[in-house]
Amino acid sequence: MSDNKKVRVRYAPSPTGYLHIGNARTALFNYLFARHNGGDFVIRIEDTDAKRNVEGGEESQMRNLKWLGIDWDEGVDKPGNFGPYRQSERTHIYDPLIEQLLNEGKAYKCYCTEEELEAEREAQKARGEMPRYSGKCRHLTEAERAEKEAQGLKPSIRFLVPENETITFNDMVKDEVSFDTNGIGDFVIAKKDGMPTYNFAVAVDDHLMEMTHVLRGDDHISNTPKQIMIYNAFGWEPPTFGHMTLIVNESRRKLSKRDGSIIQFIEQYRDLGFLPEALFNFIAMLGWSPEGEEEIFSKEEFIKIFDPKRLSKSPALFDKQKLTWVNNQYVKKLPLNDVVELALPHLQEAGVVSKDMSDAERDWVHKLVSLYHEQMSYGAEIVGLSEMFFADASEMTFDDEEKEVLAAETVPTVIEAFAKEAETLEPFEADEVKAAIKRVQKETGVKGKGLFMPIRIVTTGEMHGPELPLAIEVLGREKVLNRLHNWLEKNK
Repeated sequence: MSDNKKVRVRYAPSPTGYLHIGNARTALFNYLFARHNGGDFVIRIEDTDAKRNVEGGEESQMRNLKWLGIDWDEGVDKPGNFGPYRQSERTHIYDPLIEQLLNEGKAYKCYCTEEELEAEREAQKARGEMPRYSGKCRHLTEAERAEKEAQGLKPSIRFLVPENETITFNDMVKDEVSFDTNGIGDFVIAKKDGMPTYNFAVAVDDHLMEMTHVLRGDDHISNTPKQIMIYNAFGWEPPTFGHMTLIVNESRRKLSKRDGSIIQFIEQYRDLGFLPEALFNFIAMLGWSPEGEEEIFSKEEFIKIFDPKRLSKSPALFDKQKLTWVNNQYVKKLPLNDVVELALPHLQEAGVVSKDMSDAERDWVHKLVSLYHEQMSYGAEIVGLSEMFFADASEMTFDDEEKEVLAAETVPTVIEAFAKEAETLEPFEADEVKAAIKRVQKETGVKGKGLFMPIRIVTTGEMHGPELPLAIEVLGREKVLNRLHNWLEKNK
């Protein structure tokens, strides 16, 4: 590929499912590469496998890419000079090219049934061979073909793989990669229903859409020699290929859509109240690293510094803790009002906050969320973090460590004194609560942990949490008194 061509790259999802982490990374790296080089980023829909297409799959891809902050120059919704942008609408382009390969003897009709092919594969496996098509229809005569057609057999079209050749390409990530054509069986380029297969359609589209680089996941590496052979058969110049390493989970296993230990789909992160900028940041670091130690970058900074030479040759670890840490960095920088909007739907869904809030309840939610602004990593987390504010006094239980603190001799005196203060405190706000605790100290002579810890455990049900006077203010007088009196009744 000549170096002075305008960079053109594509993200080409199949609408067989929703946008997941692996695909999002492919899209994001192509996007950064295009933007860094002042090139074009194209979205193409590879929907030739109609049986596997999912309703709403295409729309989900587009919607979630936009949510992540990825835009494109051409696609189904932005027609350019290289459309159509759905493969199912390009058969008029593929058909004459398949005919050309047949006429030139570079492809042939194959009448093997699925049962025959399966039997062939099983026999090869039994002999310890790598399964591949034997080429039995390669040399059928006209008469033999006519006989097959008379039997009602519909042919698929197979590409005639040249023998004893080595396909070599220089990969942007893996450097030089070679494949022996003798290990690649004649592969299908058009199915029995006439629809082109992935490897044929992709090669044709990448050429006709003038793609200069094809940057994709490592799982596509075995497709690359087949696509290069298609290029060679037509006398086309292949693009530059780059195959990103796999994403692995914390057990170092390949990230699979069936892996229940990791949330897979962008939509799910969106629903949980993760921030798109944070997810963009995290995904950009999956298998790519900048110079230096910095880990938080804006989209504009990523575009400026993106260098494919820094794509990792080792698998990318999906670190869940790192993801929540990255998201927390972004949440901390948000104005409180934005954090409230992030958290509120989750409190409402949990049924602890009204759908139609009064002004007073909205003010209270602001105070509640402010207690966890620094700590919160994503919107849905507020429900678990703030559980203590919604528990009934009778539901409160204490673990062994908390019981040990509450067993101290001075605790009933401290709790009783604080309950009296709480009854008359006016206004019931953090500063007044702080002053009340000081008065309890003076009255009882109990200081430090012996003073603060019992009050914290009995009022909040937890040994650790937000600043105690603030937590007590947000709990409110009624809940605080209920909890204090409930404990005193049980421990007299």
